[in-house]
Amino acid sequence: MKIRLFLTLMTVALTIQANAVNYRDMDSFLLDEPESKTETISLAKPSSLSLAKVAPTASPKMDFSLFKLKTNPGVKPYKFMNDMTFVGVPLFLGGWAIKGDKAMFRVNAKAEQGGKKNTQLLTDFKTGIDDYTQFFGPAMVIGLKLGGYQGRSSWPRMLASAAASYGVMAIFVNGIKYTAKEMRPDGSTANSWPSGHTATAFVGATLLHKEYGLTRSPWWSVAGYGVATATGVMRVLNNRHWISDVMSGAGIGILSGELGYALMDLLFKEKGLLRNDLILESKKPSFFSVSMGVGLGGKNLEFESQGQKVGIKFRAATVVDAEGAYFFNKYVGVGGRLRVRAQSAKDFGDFANYVAVEDYYAWEGLQPLYQSAFPGDYLPGTTEAERFQNELTFLNKVGYQTESESAWNANAPVTNSYGIVKSDHITEFTGSLGLYFNLPLGSHFSLGTKALIGRSITQELDIDGYAEGNMKDISYTIGIDNRPGQQQPNGDPTLLLNDLQYPNNTGNKWTDEWEYLTVGAKSSTSFGTGLSLTYRYKSNFSWRFFCDYDYTRKTFTAKYDPYHFVQKGMTTGAGLLTDTALITSTSDYADGLGVDAREYKTRKSMNYLTLGLSFLVNF
Repeated sequence: MKIRLFLTLMTVALTIQANAVNYRDMDSFLLDEPESKTETISLAKPSSLSLAKVAPTASPKMDFSLFKLKTNPGVKPYKFMNDMTFVGVPLFLGGWAIKGDKAMFRVNAKAEQGGKKNTQLLTDFKTGIDDYTQFFGPAMVIGLKLGGYQGRSSWPRMLASAAASYGVMAIFVNGIKYTAKEMRPDGSTANSWPSGHTATAFVGATLLHKEYGLTRSPWWSVAGYGVATATGVMRVLNNRHWISDVMSGAGIGILSGELGYALMDLLFKEKGLLRNDLILESKKPSFFSVSMGVGLGGKNLEFESQGQKVGIKFRAATVVDAEGAYFFNKYVGVGGRLRVRAQSAKDFGDFANYVAVEDYYAWEGLQPLYQSAFPGDYLPGTTEAERFQNELTFLNKVGYQTESESAWNANAPVTNSYGIVKSDHITEFTGSLGLYFNLPLGSHFSLGTKALIGRSITQELDIDGYAEGNMKDISYTIGIDNRPGQQQPNGDPTLLLNDLQYPNNTGNKWTDEWEYLTVGAKSSTSFGTGLSLTYRYKSNFSWRFFCDYDYTRKTFTAKYDPYHFVQKGMTTGAGLLTDTALITSTSDYADGLGVDAREYKTRKSMNYLTLGLSFLVNF
């Protein structure tokens, strides 16, 4: 009896200890003597997250029962197609709709083999993180289940749902890839649309959302979809995909995940279920969201200096957001948004060529340096038209033209030259605060708008130049002609170049690396608003389609230094010759042009329109 009593007391003590955490925050209370009568009472509904018909579970224990189809009692079966939102369909179609907005190809300037067109630009940005983040979702699910942290399904049902989801995704992605044959931005292969990495990442995010976000904590869903969104953005920054590829890949991933689970709900029915969805009783639309969208507007940037116009054309921007708001009631709240808007160049215009043929007078000072490498190629001609045509022929042969890589040889003053694109994006980081408004349209749908003000900071576009070659000696004499009628338009005498001797190599090599082009902007005040349609498909989860408008006025600065290498590649005599030739140019167009860096400024009103999809956690 003593042993039995001891074991009974120990069991009670352990039970109290195991459940003490549930009572840690309860207020103290006194026991009143109960009245000797019977009455009925009603229990208040819980106001926080709770579980529907889920049996209590013990503390997590390592779970390796991969082939055991466990089922917890009291778990309500999920119905076929009950959790399908089809939100991936418009996301896929949105990507398809903007497929025509492409950027230029970027190919290594030092390698023309394979028939690829040389653009003199080599993108330097590269990260391999996206090769791993695409598997974040399934890695988290497997790790949590191995640790004994119960989710929606037991091992066999979860593995079957995952296999079905990835199988549907693979069929969609590969079927479209090898039918559309869309070329990648880096020109490597013709299987760009849609993005397989992004689709894989969003299938994994949906897997994590279904297993743990819906049943244990909504922040698992935020983590899954947040990492999947980051994966898609990195695919664009790596120049492996267009924004259209990423959007369509995300749509396929979400749709495949939902369809895979729907098929397994039909097959397994009530077997292998461990938990049902969390239930939130609050009716306020307070939320936290992660978003991905496409930015339209503000796609051209033009500068003008000394009568010369240069510009850059941009393609549709990649936009990602983190946003949240607290609502005082069903209609009004306060909140904020952090937005990252990355817009890559579609066409660098004249900035893409080290020297354009049209910059005829700029070449007058550089000709002697390049002419020296090819004696006899330069024919002065007898008329001005012949001289101009012969000089154009010369430029096409030895100038910085993208088609003339073969002009660089072992004896030339410049043996190699190319640009390294450190960043072909102008990226804006905007933090905003303001009011949020909500208009309920029923139990599931609502319209929303907002009024925000914030600050926008810009990260610049950056291209570095690289050149190398041979140092040359140049000998010559210069005469001065100040006879009446021979002066320059500004009244200066004409300087005549005489006795130019073709140079010899000094035996010295030169190299130069410099900032070829940077385009940035000062920080500015930003104003934002927008319209949205929210579908609340669970008590604490929603999908939102939004159209945002943002306005800011920015001062952009472009620093352009195409001739920087000339100073490195010339001896003192050659430098003087170049300066002299520029001074004696017969055109006012060349005045002040020289070989120095140029700076352009423009102030422009930027009107941004963003279309996208948000995943919301309501609280």
